[in-house]
Amino acid sequence: MAESVTVARPYAEAAFRAAKEAGTLDAWDANLQCLALAVENREVAAVIGNPAVTASQLVDFFLGLVKQESGDPAFCNFVKMLAENERLSVLPEIARLFAAEKAAEEGIKDAVVASAFPLSEGDLKTLLPQLEAHFKTKLAPVVNVNADLIGGVRVTVGDQVLDASVRGKLDAMAIALRN
Repeated sequence: MAESVTVARPYAEAAFRAAKEAGTLDAWDANLQCLALAVENREVAAVIGNPAVTASQLVDFFLGLVKQESGDPAFCNFVKMLAENERLSVLPEIARLFAAEKAAEEGIKDAVVASAFPLSEGDLKTLLPQLEAHFKTKLAPVVNVNADLIGGVRVTVGDQVLDASVRGKLDAMAIALRN
């Protein structure tokens, strides 16, 4: 794992710089995510490792998977460079690092929202502005269901935790009663 991160980081940084300069961060992000999913497919991984398949065939295949309405030459060259350097297999890591840099650039932080019950889209849309105001940043929520919370939510953003769960309140009451 550490080795793929080491290999992927310079490519992700170069991709981010190229996309930022061109003002196409969203398009690059979407394309990289698409290619990353393809690489994780077992049959596609086998094609990448097949010595009978040329780099130009791989480039054509991968560029055929993504939306290239404008035919972004920088993105095409990036995929060509990955194929020629036999680095297509690290595309999932490149996509992850690119997305992390994009989120940091946009000031978006990941928020893990643990809820006692599944949250509907409407519930999340109501909750998200309140959480963004509390944490003073834009958030990209990931919702997990944790029945141990009994009710409410527990939100983790980086090293900050907002515990508005019934379990958290019961634990706080228990500590107060012991003191």
